[in-house]
Amino acid sequence: MTKKERYEAVRGWFEENMPIAGTELHFGSPFQLLVATMLSAQCTDRRVNMVTEKLFEAYPDAGSMASATFDEVFPLVKSISYPNSKTRHIIAASRKIVSDFGGEVPSDIDELMSLPGVGRKTANVVASIVYKEPVIAVDTHVFRVSHRLGLSDGKTPEAVEKDLEAHFAPEVRPRAHHWLILHGRYVCTARKPLCENCALKDFCRDYINRNFKR
Repeated sequence: MTKKERYEAVRGWFEENMPIAGTELHFGSPFQLLVATMLSAQCTDRRVNMVTEKLFEAYPDAGSMASATFDEVFPLVKSISYPNSKTRHIIAASRKIVSDFGGEVPSDIDELMSLPGVGRKTANVVASIVYKEPVIAVDTHVFRVSHRLGLSDGKTPEAVEKDLEAHFAPEVRPRAHHWLILHGRYVCTARKPLCENCALKDFCRDYINRNFKR
């Protein structure tokens, strides 16, 4: 199977079986999605949603978060991984949003990445979900699934991102990001992938190589 054929098979299966796919993070505004995504690094969405419910009640927008102190915010996020640095980053990012962008989360990838604590993955998530930009955020799930399926051999998240965006049409990319994340989260898991129950195994390069290669 060629790479083109594999992409077509993957897209076709997801289009039929998961036509609607989106983030599992809870948010009510671009700012809240940004904060939730920042908090989700190396942490489960379930835990983040538990934390942000109270966090967003206290600080619903960039203006209110920008006025907060570390000691006020930290107790609300202390159960998240790396709470010290994430507390500092969400406050600093909020202040920059207020001072440089009029209190509104920017849509431009480079401007998003200029915010403290915001890397390319987070910027792509926000740009894709909120602003419908044709980009694919590559987290650990997307990176792992892309390699196992044979969609990319890229050594870095940026290289995998380029491969995915070269083969998924712009209008498909926002959903493709969630397709791969959800598949990695619930089926193609890191330690014990559920290969026998996976509907993609017939065109998964890793599964085929492990089970049928002579």
